[in-house]
Amino acid sequence: MRDYEDITAFLGQWGQFQSNVFFLLCASVFPNGFGAFSLVFLTDVPSHHCLIPEVNLTEDWHKAVIPIEVVNGKRELSRCSRYKLDVVRNLSAQGYIPGRDVNLTDLEQEGCVDGWSYSKDIYQSTVVSEFDLVCSEQWKQPFTSMVYFLGVFLGSFLSGQLSDRFGRKPVLFATMAIQTVFTFVEIFSPSWTVFSILLFFSGLGQISNYVSGFVLGTEILTGNVRVLFSSMGVCLGFAFGYMMLPLFAYFLRDWKSLLLGLSLPGLLYLPLWWLIPESPRWLLSRGRVDEADAIVRDAAKKNKVEAPEVIFEGYNADQTQAKEHCNFFSLLRTSNIRNTTVILSLVWFTLSTGYFGLSLNTSRLHADPYLSCFISAAVEVPAYISSWLALRSLPRRVSVICILLLGGVSLCLIQAVPQGLSGLSVALEMLGKCGITTGTALMFAYTAEIYPTVLRNTATGTCTTVSRVGSCIAPFLFQFGINFRYLPYIILGTLSGVSAFATLFLPESFGQPLPQTIEQMHKRESMTCPFITRKKHSKPVVLFENKL
Repeated sequence: MRDYEDITAFLGQWGQFQSNVFFLLCASVFPNGFGAFSLVFLTDVPSHHCLIPEVNLTEDWHKAVIPIEVVNGKRELSRCSRYKLDVVRNLSAQGYIPGRDVNLTDLEQEGCVDGWSYSKDIYQSTVVSEFDLVCSEQWKQPFTSMVYFLGVFLGSFLSGQLSDRFGRKPVLFATMAIQTVFTFVEIFSPSWTVFSILLFFSGLGQISNYVSGFVLGTEILTGNVRVLFSSMGVCLGFAFGYMMLPLFAYFLRDWKSLLLGLSLPGLLYLPLWWLIPESPRWLLSRGRVDEADAIVRDAAKKNKVEAPEVIFEGYNADQTQAKEHCNFFSLLRTSNIRNTTVILSLVWFTLSTGYFGLSLNTSRLHADPYLSCFISAAVEVPAYISSWLALRSLPRRVSVICILLLGGVSLCLIQAVPQGLSGLSVALEMLGKCGITTGTALMFAYTAEIYPTVLRNTATGTCTTVSRVGSCIAPFLFQFGINFRYLPYIILGTLSGVSAFATLFLPESFGQPLPQTIEQMHKRESMTCPFITRKKHSKPVVLFENKL
C-alpha cells in the first residue's frame, strides 16, 4: 500500500489549499496565547494594607496605625495587621503622639477586621482584590492558577481520545467554543468558588484546541511545509497572541473588562468551520475513503491541478487500519510503545513545569508587569525560529537533548550570579526559558512524527496531559523561593538533565513520512532506536524514503 504523501504528491507541498489551512490554523491559536497567561494579570496581588474606617484620628496616628515591616530588605506597610483600633483611638483622643509619647512596638495588633485597602496604581481591580485573596486566604491565589491547569489537564486527556474517535475538526471547534464561552461567563462570578469552577471549564478548552489544530495541520500539510507549520507557524501564532496579552491588560485594567476583551475575539472564529477541512489521513484511518477523496479533490481544484481518476486506490473500509480503534490503553499495549510514551511524558512534564513556572514568574523580572509579560512573550519568537531551523536540519534526538541541556545549565547558573548583577540573572532566566520553549515546540513535532495516525492525537493529548501535571505544580514552584531563592532553578535544571538522558532512548523520526499504522511505528523503532533490540530479518527492512 502506497504512503499517503506519495498518493497526494500531485497536490504539491504549497498551493492555495495548503496556504489556507496553514494560516487559518495558525490564527486559530491566537486566543490560546493571550488566554493561557491572563492569570498573570487576573490574579496579580496589588499592594495592600488593612482598611482604616472613618474614625476620629489625628494625622500622625492615621499614618502610624499600620505597622512597618521589613520585607526582602525593604520597609513597607504591613499587609495583614494594624494596631488595635480601639487603643489607637483612645491614645489619639488623649493627645499622645506616636513614636514620641508612645512606643509603637508595645501596642497590641489585630488583623484586618474591616477588610483591606488596595493600591490602584497598576490595576483598577483583580480577582485578588475582588475576593480578598490575601493574608489567611493567600493560598487561594496560586490555587486559582492550579484549578485552571487542572482543567487544562483533564481537557488534554479527553480531547486527544475524542479527536481520534470523532475527528480533529469537531474537537477543534468544540474546545474553542468552550474556551470562549466560559471566559465570558467568568465575568459574572459572584464568589471566588464560582470563579474557580468556571475557570476550570475554561481550562478544558485552552490547550485542547491547540493540540487538535496542531495535529490537524500536521496531517494535512506535507514535507517542509509540515515542518514549518509544526515548529514555527502554529507556535508563532501562540507567541503573537501571548504578546497581545499585555496590550489588552494595559488598556483594560479591571479584571472583568479584561475577561470581556479576551473572550470577544473568539466570535471571529465561527466562519472558520466552513473554511478548515477535516484531516484526510484521519478519515482514511476510519475507513471513510469517500470523504477523504472529496477533500483531496477540492484541494486539487483550489491548487489548479488535475487529480487522478482514482486517488485512494486500495483503501476501503475493510482494511486493517480502518479497524484499529485505538484509545489510551493502546499506548501501553506493547513494551516499545509503553517505553516511548513514558519517556516522552517525562520530557513533556519537565518542559511544561519550566515553561509555565518561568512564564508565571514574569512579575519578578521588572517592576512593570506589562513590560515583564512582553519580554517573556518576545523571547518565544527566536525560540520558535530556532526550533524550525533545528527540525529542518538536525535529528530530533540530538536537537531535544541539546535544548534540554541549554535550558537546564542556564537555570542552574543563576545561583552563581552575584546579587549586584540582577540583569545577568534575568538574562540567564530568559535564556533558560528560550531553551525550554524551543524544546516544547520540538516535542510537539517529534511526538506527532513518532506515533501513527490512529494513535497520534491520543498520544499527543496524553503527553500534554502528563505535562499539565507540571503546569499544575508551576504556580507553587516559585513559592519555594521565599525561603531559598535558587531552589526552583535547581529543580528545573535537574529535571532538564534527567530528561536529556532519557531522550537517548527515543526512536528517531527525522527524514521519514508520518507512520499510518502501529505496525509501521514498531518497524521504525526497531530500525532507528539504538537502545531497542532489533529483530533479525533475512533482508534489510526499508519502510520509507526520505521525504523532507
